[in-house]
Amino acid sequence: MLAVVAGTLVGVVLLSILALTVLFGPAATATVVQLSGCEQGGAGGGSVVVGRQQLGAEEMDIARTIVDVVQLRRLPRRAAVLAVTTGMVESGLRNLDYGDRDSLGVFQQRPSQGWGTREQILDPVYATGKFLDALIALPGWDTMAPGQAEQAVQRSGFPDRYAPREPAAAAIVDRFWTGPDNPTPPAPPGGDTEAVQAKTLCPDQGGSDVPRDPGQVDPTKLPPGFTLPTDVRQRAAVGFALGQLGKPYVWGAKGPDAYDCSGLMLASWAAAGIGIPAGTVSQVHAGHAVASIQQIEPGDLLFIPGSLGTAQVPRHVGMYAGQGLIIDAYDTDTGVILEPLSAWASKIVAIRRIADPSPPSPPPGGSPLR
Repeated sequence: MLAVVAGTLVGVVLLSILALTVLFGPAATATVVQLSGCEQGGAGGGSVVVGRQQLGAEEMDIARTIVDVVQLRRLPRRAAVLAVTTGMVESGLRNLDYGDRDSLGVFQQRPSQGWGTREQILDPVYATGKFLDALIALPGWDTMAPGQAEQAVQRSGFPDRYAPREPAAAAIVDRFWTGPDNPTPPAPPGGDTEAVQAKTLCPDQGGSDVPRDPGQVDPTKLPPGFTLPTDVRQRAAVGFALGQLGKPYVWGAKGPDAYDCSGLMLASWAAAGIGIPAGTVSQVHAGHAVASIQQIEPGDLLFIPGSLGTAQVPRHVGMYAGQGLIIDAYDTDTGVILEPLSAWASKIVAIRRIADPSPPSPPPGGSPLR
């Protein structure tokens, strides 16, 4: 009789453990396997395989941006894991400018559902902030079972996809996280709580090496008579970039207070409603090629080797603003400045057009009779 009772109790205990395992998932872990090094990577490192998913330099750059936003807001590490998990499921951690219906960006957020405008959602910093706002508004979000918090935010038609990705997301967050898992909340205005930023896995390779001549062009002031391009998208991208003149250069930053060279390009074209990849090594393949400097138009991205790149792997990018001017986040000592196109001309190794000018609208009342 005692043996039967003991056996029954063991069975009950095993069934209870099994039930908890089904509910909360196994205590799984994932290993990050590095595929390429800093010669192909940005602030987020090179490409990796984690949890049987390959992520390139662009995706790791986005992951680092997500972790950086979480750390700057002094939220728990768990928030970063949930955000990276969601980005892996929704977009593969890419800044997509398309998706199901009107879904966009890293988290496939929908303008029609109140997540923001198209232009805002295509900015990974803004998109991450909106995801976090919705996440921390959930009571008990940090103690929910795997996958539940992500689904509560996203309301996906495929709710089972989140939980299996959490171990891989946690391994990615481990690469970038600094400080305690549960940091002290931000101090009130005027307080002295220091912001903690995510790690950068590769040294800064994005600085310019073009000799500067401030006497030729005022680096922070447009010349008299400068006009923005007439095309709507070019005007939005160039206008945004020019609005950042004088802001500091921070390696890996995508705004709004600081930028690196590729971060400025991403944010500028997001302002025009067009998503482009993160990182110079990915942006050099964005849009389509322009054959020569004689054919450039405002908004085109111009690539040079920079201080540590090569002609094959350029590591610095600027935007043609028009009228012989380039705007770029130059380096950590200089920030966002204007430079003459002539100073860059001999160093340019690639030109990419993100969006062709829109065809002109027909005149009111239609075309005139001939």
